[in-house]
Amino acid sequence: MKKINITYLIMLVATVILSSCLGDLDVEPIDPNDATSNNVFKDELAYKEALAKIYASYAISGQDGDGGGNPDIAGIDENFGNYLRQYWGLQQLSTDEAIIAWDDATIKNFHWQTWSPNDVFIAALYSRIFYTVTIANEFIRNADDALGSASGTFASDLEAYKAEARFLRAFSYWHAIDMFGNVPFITESDLPGAFFPQQIERADLFNYIESELLDMEMSLPAAGTNEYARADRGAAWMLLAKLYLNAEVYTGTERNTDALTYLNNVIAASYSIDPTYENVFRADNNLSSEIIFPLAFDGTNTQQYGGMTFLLHASNGGGMPLNGIDGGWGGIRGIKDLADKFDASAGDFSSADPEFSTIADQRGMFYYDPSSWVWDITNVGTFTEGVGVTKFKNISSDGGPAPNAHPTFVSTDFPVFRLGDAYLMYAEAVVRGGSGGSLSTAVNYVNDLRERAYGDASGNIVASELTLDFLLDERGRELYWEGHRRTDLIRFGQFTNGSYIWEWKGNVQTGATTDSYRDLYPIPSNDLNANPNLVQNDGYPQ
Repeated sequence: MKKINITYLIMLVATVILSSCLGDLDVEPIDPNDATSNNVFKDELAYKEALAKIYASYAISGQDGDGGGNPDIAGIDENFGNYLRQYWGLQQLSTDEAIIAWDDATIKNFHWQTWSPNDVFIAALYSRIFYTVTIANEFIRNADDALGSASGTFASDLEAYKAEARFLRAFSYWHAIDMFGNVPFITESDLPGAFFPQQIERADLFNYIESELLDMEMSLPAAGTNEYARADRGAAWMLLAKLYLNAEVYTGTERNTDALTYLNNVIAASYSIDPTYENVFRADNNLSSEIIFPLAFDGTNTQQYGGMTFLLHASNGGGMPLNGIDGGWGGIRGIKDLADKFDASAGDFSSADPEFSTIADQRGMFYYDPSSWVWDITNVGTFTEGVGVTKFKNISSDGGPAPNAHPTFVSTDFPVFRLGDAYLMYAEAVVRGGSGGSLSTAVNYVNDLRERAYGDASGNIVASELTLDFLLDERGRELYWEGHRRTDLIRFGQFTNGSYIWEWKGNVQTGATTDSYRDLYPIPSNDLNANPNLVQNDGYPQ
């Protein structure tokens, strides 16, 4: 099997309805056969299995792993409430890269940027973030207890496992600081018992995440040496670099020099640019030398209608090639503003070549059949208005079936961090004035990516062309649909009330600016009402 072996344990937080009384989660299930912390951590192997549950919390949302009605969090559909599915939606649907046709609850509000504090999708992601934080805290607390008597190989393994759990907690807290700003804050020091967590200021949470990553860095395996889909120092360096590159948004103080310090570490490690861009997004992308940290999916072993199964099925329909799945759901697609970045227009596509196979920048993987699709979106609810995106595929790099192929559930991993992103982050940090990098090196890194995209030097740029405007567009070309766009647009001042508008932004077909307070999502109403310590983000009803 190509993936990390995930054992789906029921941790202390067996089935929860998330509220701010997080201590209430620390009760034992009535059924004595259900696992709790009293018997989950019964032997050395159990710690690795429990660690796998934390990793699994990003990919699947239940105890059985098949979307079959045994969810981690009661009150949220197991497939709808999937961590990656909701994270992707909030990061992508609100931008110039994706729009959705469905009428599920308030889902269309994201591209329109008209969401409210009682939005079920916002609450679902918020719940997933703090579920992962909670089970990471429980793991760390139990690992600390065990380290008092552990020795030999088990002690060293346990230290490494604990570092990975701390990384995953920091990773989820990064999602919290990026999307929600000031949030409830709990660590392993908050012992079981009902209480209302305090709200931490965004800048203070930044300092906490930074200190955690710096403290645990050397306890993680060296970059590129851990088991596939597990965190190592390369993942920690990338998360630090992400934190520092966005520091001015999070704290008001830029940290571009610090970002370059850790980007240099990443670039000097064992990763390398995959010679074929498309292979980074195929079902055997676990073989790619470019991926630093993925979320692993497997058609046999991680079966759920969220995650990558959602991303591949929901983006298919209207005659698009199936690329290893058994049918499309006709939900998410791109808009013309995304295709514009590749200099692609409706006239470039034909019924004979609906994927525009001769596009100069081969990173642009689209589908548009002019006999059945419409370029300009007049009805958001019609899937075939817009442009299809075929970037992710459930087939192998040789065109054959996916590993552990399944007709519905996919085996394509989601690349959270990869070297191509590090190259563009390096260039941006240099252009923004950071020390520790050079403009000539930045241009070379950008051109490395563009030569892969064009197949030659015809798309190369010179130093005078390496501007922030260029980099925002280039990040769109290199990284579209990889869960970065909302964060990027905010960092560049273009998400809400900047000068950049796109189709149906602001619920206007031609696009309109929106209020800048929407650079943050609101604290969900249910948590705000449950916890008297919480204050709503500015601009939203208190």
